[in-house]
Amino acid sequence: MGSEDYIVYVVDDDLRMREALRELFTSLEVQSVAFGSVAEYVEFAKPDLPACLILDVELPDISGLDFQRQLRDAYHPPIVFITGHGDIPSSVRAIKEGAIDFLAKPFSQPDLIAAIDAAIARDRHARVERVELARLQQRYSSLTPRESQVLPLIVSGLLNKQAAAKLGISEVTLQIHRSRIMQKMEADSFADLVRMAGQLNIAITRRKQ
Repeated sequence: MGSEDYIVYVVDDDLRMREALRELFTSLEVQSVAFGSVAEYVEFAKPDLPACLILDVELPDISGLDFQRQLRDAYHPPIVFITGHGDIPSSVRAIKEGAIDFLAKPFSQPDLIAAIDAAIARDRHARVERVELARLQQRYSSLTPRESQVLPLIVSGLLNKQAAAKLGISEVTLQIHRSRIMQKMEADSFADLVRMAGQLNIAITRRKQ
């Protein structure tokens, strides 16, 4: 498990728990930082590394579950909840909101390590997706206004002549725009272009049957 290319954050107001986890991670050669409150965690300058957040449910400033909800629309490391006061509704809520696991204290080392491994794997995947999305957004920004109008029409399945008619341009001009879009988006195939449009959440005009 030991690695220098990811980090584990611990937020727990129990000093003994923080120390125990830090000792565990040190023995496993895993980078970790522990905090006694959410406020301390938020203020910490985090390195650009895949990460896991081990979060206690009961905290002095805000409950772990409420903090998870606040993070819903923002990037954050996958969460592994730990608690000494676990209950089924709380665990169900945590998992529905995207938590990796909900571990009741005292939890076993294998269970904790398995949850952390799953969290790091998810974060690595999310990071790859964010990098790919940023590249797609950069390519999309290179399209001209007219090409940006053409793209949703062609990926919706319209024939060239149908898309051209909607825009009031010739079919030949439409084909030129289509070719330039493929080049600028670096799409290997039409199916690839459709996938890219989906990743960019480009509104697609559904073809009438």
